[in-house]
Amino acid sequence: MHSPTPREVLALCREKEVRAVDLRFMDFPGTQKHFTIPVTALTEKSFEDGFGFDGSSIRGWQAINESDMLVVPDPGTAFVDPFMSQTLVMTCNIQDPITREDYAKDPRNVARKAENYMKSTGLADVAQFGPEAEFFVFDDVRFEQNEHEAYYHLDSIEGQWNRGRVESRGNNGQKVRYKEGYFPLPPVDTLQDLRTEIMLVLQDCGVPVEAQHHEVATAGQCEVDMRYGPLVKTADNLLLYKYVVKNVAARHGKSATFMPKPLWNDNGSGLHLHFSLWHGATNLFAGSGYAGLSETAMFAIGGILNHAASLMAFCCPTTNSYKRLIPGFEAPINLTYSSRNRSAAIRIPVHTPRPENKRIEFRCPDASSNGYLAMSAVLMAAIDGIQRRIDPGRPLDKDLYDLAPDELTDVPKTPASLEESLAALRRDHQFLLRGDVFTEDVIDTWIWYKTEKEIDALRQRPHPYEFAMYYDI
Repeated sequence: MHSPTPREVLALCREKEVRAVDLRFMDFPGTQKHFTIPVTALTEKSFEDGFGFDGSSIRGWQAINESDMLVVPDPGTAFVDPFMSQTLVMTCNIQDPITREDYAKDPRNVARKAENYMKSTGLADVAQFGPEAEFFVFDDVRFEQNEHEAYYHLDSIEGQWNRGRVESRGNNGQKVRYKEGYFPLPPVDTLQDLRTEIMLVLQDCGVPVEAQHHEVATAGQCEVDMRYGPLVKTADNLLLYKYVVKNVAARHGKSATFMPKPLWNDNGSGLHLHFSLWHGATNLFAGSGYAGLSETAMFAIGGILNHAASLMAFCCPTTNSYKRLIPGFEAPINLTYSSRNRSAAIRIPVHTPRPENKRIEFRCPDASSNGYLAMSAVLMAAIDGIQRRIDPGRPLDKDLYDLAPDELTDVPKTPASLEESLAALRRDHQFLLRGDVFTEDVIDTWIWYKTEKEIDALRQRPHPYEFAMYYDI
């Protein structure tokens, strides 16, 4: 696929009558940032020189005495924004303005280095990732936390809890039952047109889409599936995906969230990662072994399962992530692999026997993750598994939730909290340092930020349910 040159981007600006250029990048925890310049400030030289900004104001980045940094636009990411007037958007790489080195804590730089390291090993040319990002769309969202109160309130017109509500036009009673939201037709599915609009806007922005549908949970759980692609391109598309989802929802007077578990007692939202390695036109995961996989694929599974606990620090990086990873809601809490079985951490899809479609699906991640870091970590674990020929053990093809406790004794479990995952990352991160893909500073900063800004912050605050349990003690 042809990647636009700087000259072609400037020609696109003239063709589309662009008057503003939005420069975007991702901060360390995983939120996209931007600032805008007039199109007259964009020249061919801009793609080499970049534009300056204050890095000390970005979470987890520079100190105040070394704050100046550069954003360098990548012409291959250019698209005309569907929500802002006469605006072209580009994703940028971050550089030090003095040394002109790529910044180690720029998540996109980590992903670029992961791709380069993979190529340097000679194992593969391309790591293909296909993310299935689930999200919720709500009609009303309110929450607050201060010294004397804490609450949240979510509402959806299709939520089961609204079957008895008096509505201005009459309640039609067509609501989604708990855990029965998979593939209903309208009028039960109230978000069909919204998801179709998301799908079409994504395609207009250059993101290929395979399908869209309602997901299992009540109250607006959705999924729009992007087509697979190389790691960095897919991570770029995932950012654009979130942007489009949230803005289309806002355009309809609704709110979209990628929070893993916003609703208690119903299914949470995951980011299932379909993954394969390729050499030229050959899928290295296709073979004659278990579920049509190659020896290379089995060793990749071994690496991912072997490092799964530390991977979770990047793949499930919020305290809320671990409220999703509990039994009974199709979430993968047992670190094993299986053909077809969605209750395993790694599933091997068997929709088709064609070699080009052979892949593995890592089901633990969720969409609160920083896509650049999560996919890079998964790739590094797979490479380690292949290089060290790590045996993944035997598959577990039974329904894991129906097994007796003694049958699960030897099956490792996912960490039960973000704190456990960060502890695992502290113990087990040498595989991430190869090729200088992740650095010790990246690992240390990630653990510090997540511990101080999220784990400790939550631990200090009374939880509303504690009042139900303890107020009359």
